[in-house]
Amino acid sequence: MLKKENARTSVAGLCLVAFTSTVAFAQTAEQKPLEPQEDYVVSASRIRLKASEVGSSVTVITAEEIEQRGDRYVSDVLRDVPGLAVNRTGSYGALTQIRIRGAEGNHTLVVIDGVEVNNPASGSEFNFGSLLLNNIDRIEVLRGSQSALWGSDAIGGVINIITKNGAGLDGLSSYASVSAGSYRTAEVNAGLSGGKNGYSFSLDASRFTTDGISQADKDNGNTEKDGQDITAASGSFTLSAIENLTVSLTGRYSKSFLETDAFTGGVGAVDADKDSAVDRRYGRLNIKYDLFGGDWSHRASISYGNEDSVSRTNKVQSYASEGDKLKLDYETTIRFGTAGDFPAKHAVTLLMEREDESIQTTSITGSKSIINNSIAGEYNLNLFDNLSVSLSGRLDFNDRFQNARTFRTTASYNFTDTGTRLHTSYGTGVKNPTLTELFGYSGTFVGNANLTPEGSKSWDMGIAQTLWDDRLDLDVTYFNSTITDLISGAGNTSVNLSGQSPAQGVEFALEAELSDNLGLRASYTYTNATTATGAQQVRRPRHVASANLNYQFLEDRAQVNLGVDFTGKQKDFEFDASYNRTLVDLKAYALVNLKASYDVTDTLQVFVRGENLLNQNYQEVLTYGTPGISTFIGMTARF
Repeated sequence: MLKKENARTSVAGLCLVAFTSTVAFAQTAEQKPLEPQEDYVVSASRIRLKASEVGSSVTVITAEEIEQRGDRYVSDVLRDVPGLAVNRTGSYGALTQIRIRGAEGNHTLVVIDGVEVNNPASGSEFNFGSLLLNNIDRIEVLRGSQSALWGSDAIGGVINIITKNGAGLDGLSSYASVSAGSYRTAEVNAGLSGGKNGYSFSLDASRFTTDGISQADKDNGNTEKDGQDITAASGSFTLSAIENLTVSLTGRYSKSFLETDAFTGGVGAVDADKDSAVDRRYGRLNIKYDLFGGDWSHRASISYGNEDSVSRTNKVQSYASEGDKLKLDYETTIRFGTAGDFPAKHAVTLLMEREDESIQTTSITGSKSIINNSIAGEYNLNLFDNLSVSLSGRLDFNDRFQNARTFRTTASYNFTDTGTRLHTSYGTGVKNPTLTELFGYSGTFVGNANLTPEGSKSWDMGIAQTLWDDRLDLDVTYFNSTITDLISGAGNTSVNLSGQSPAQGVEFALEAELSDNLGLRASYTYTNATTATGAQQVRRPRHVASANLNYQFLEDRAQVNLGVDFTGKQKDFEFDASYNRTLVDLKAYALVNLKASYDVTDTLQVFVRGENLLNQNYQEVLTYGTPGISTFIGMTARF
């Protein structure tokens, strides 16, 4: 079990240091005017595009929206995004998977500050269970097959997370936050950022601890609580003192400890003395050089990700794994315009990448690796400032599989007189078998070296409409995708399924300014994802909806945010004593969350947050419990 008293002493100590440092280093930071970042998208192309020029379906979550909601985990704020299904295996910090438009969890590429963080030693998937929202500036969710832009892991979509970097500051800015609440939960977070004379930087540190609840559902007689402990730090530094040259360095480290339970065939999750410790290390060096006023740009980067995990049963190590990903890339973009009867803007980008993934586990002899070299290109065209078109393609040269070709095309057309925008995209994708699928990851799971890559084709078409004097934005999108050679578990190994596994559905997204101080964001997604045999895919609910109301009053010093997340009935696997599986239903549920905050002074805010206020009793994964009604209080200081 966690040493809770020591953990709380550490939280209190870090809290004191954070507030002391905040006061010591606080200076007035003058914000330089910047273009609104929310009007741009950086993940939907190799170049930054205006949101109105993007043909793909993309959702942007800003730092302001994150603060309004008051969520703690990145996965919680992603529940509001159209097309996403979120499943957490029990208590706070447990394995959390995100599926986009009916695809698998490891079909979602996750990028943090330019580093691809999917873990090669964990099925090439990213576990959102220990990723907190601290210091995040924006999150972009790009849906549909994106292999032509992003490579193998992106056949379902991309979640691009960008942290704060101090850009635009002239001086120093600092903050500190502390909160506590249900399940003996405590958190402290502090940061310092600044900029001046061609440089900017940002530093952030946090500590989180909770007793949690039993991962195995308490309704099945499980009473032992499973806690979580997270210590994390991140930093970035950007130097642009030399004309046309920008050098940036980012790094992130987190150490998490999680108590877990066991799983028994015929019963499901049961109380046990099990735990896991995970160390994550990410870093990236990026160099950008512009010529001819930015019309010809060059960018080169090297990024590295490492995840080291140790699992124990009864305090004795039962399994260990380590995954590494090293990536080098270079790209160059030329921008030019053409006049005449068809005035247009053009951008041509060429990209070269080398990616080296490797794993080591206690059940595999030696290290296993995959090396992938890629060449990609993209052409962006903007015609008459109304029509935007893109075409991209990629060639992958892999040392274990056949060379692969993928492509993608998008289009967006704006009817400026009516506030209408049409958008569409089509793309193909490839997902290589993971190293764990090829070689196994435990003594009971046997790798299958004969697996072949999964393939995908996806397209979508939508219409976005601005109404009510630009106070209301509505976007409706139909999507359709097909995955061939889907890799699925079969007994104690993995196999390629024959046939096609289709998914289709409709996404609705609405954002409205109901009054000067009342805003509404809402979404609804219908998804029908099936296997080649017609069976509904597990943990892909057909109906998912959300609504979020934010009200500001008392001259904007007070704020109330109400969120409702609805997840419809979904399928999951039930295993008998021999671990044969059958499909069963998980019931629908709705989570109601409320946050209220008040600015006591210009620098100090106090807040209270309630979660699952209807005290819903539900399961996101069969036989695994979920938290009931809970409350948290805290305060934030900014200078």
